Amino acid sequence: MEYLESSVDGKREMSSVIPHHGVDQDENENDDSELKILQETIYDLISDIKDPEKADSLEDLNVVSETGVKVKRLQDGQVLANIEFVPTVPHCTLASIIGLSIRSKLDQSLPKKMKIDIFIKKGTHDTAEEINKQINDKERISAAMENPNLQKLVASCIDPEDT
Repeated sequence: MEYLESSVDGKREMSSVIPHHGVDQDENENDDSELKILQETIYDLISDIKDPEKADSLEDLNVVSETGVKVKRLQDGQVLANIEFVPTVPHCTLASIIGLSIRSKLDQSLPKKMKIDIFIKKGTHDTAEEINKQINDKERISAAMENPNLQKLVASCIDPEDT
């Protein structure tokens, strides 16, 4: 698997992101290191997403952290990324927008072959269970993203310079 390092902002960008499934010890070690690089790349992608209410990034507000991003290979060879985030307050009204922004950014940046699960860290939000269902349900995501106002809000979080 090859990765292209960006020299402009120091963040990793991917030219190919799905590692191949290894068979022997050397290939398993390569697979582990490639999954680690993919994990770091995913964190780089989501860390600069802007909070919907503040000018700060999700990383600056400790909403996302490197320890909240886990990548593993499933038995069928598919890669699964689990992203866990912590809203700024337990009653954050825009937690679903944060989750939707994370999903949108990763859907735009990662290959379709990859499975992405996004969750609010347990015990950090009053309605985490309902929001987790919303941000991991393809039909709900699709319906939400048909709303032009919501599209604009998510776009402003993902790439504030373009809005």
